[in-house]
Amino acid sequence: MSAAADAQRAGRRVEEVLERLAAGGDRQACEAAEELVRVLMEFYGAGLARILERLGEGSVRPLLDDELVASLLSLHDLHPEDVRTRIGRALEAAGDPLELIGFDEETGVLRVRSGAAASGCGCSATAGPDQQSVEDALACFAPEVTRVELAPAEAPQPALLQISTRPHSPAQVR
Repeated sequence: MSAAADAQRAGRRVEEVLERLAAGGDRQACEAAEELVRVLMEFYGAGLARILERLGEGSVRPLLDDELVASLLSLHDLHPEDVRTRIGRALEAAGDPLELIGFDEETGVLRVRSGAAASGCGCSATAGPDQQSVEDALACFAPEVTRVELAPAEAPQPALLQISTRPHSPAQVR
């Protein structure tokens, strides 16, 4: 299992525990648990910030390709790259060639199109990107993305065939 999947599983587990506490009806216990999660997040965020300070920008670059590290840096708003650069990394990590159509920072909706090569008949040569792999990569590199909309691959435009008349030549009579 990848580090990204482990991180996602841990996040879901925290949510499940908090929901279980809330369902138990003990409001004070639920509030204390939520506060504990917030305090731990602040603590680990401060630790990550200190690590980044001490490493310096050049030493951080190799860490940015790691899904778990990228996810943690993004979660704590410490990632040195802007969201569009991180979206590009995520699309590369998803495996299938994807073209960025647009990203709405207000809603978090990302629109992409499959960049899969198409055959001469206009049908896609590959099945295209897997929605889950795209969403998993985005969760690590760009958690600001709340929804992914996959547009179908564009069919290649047929080449324009120019047909013209041949120049007139005098008829040969025999």
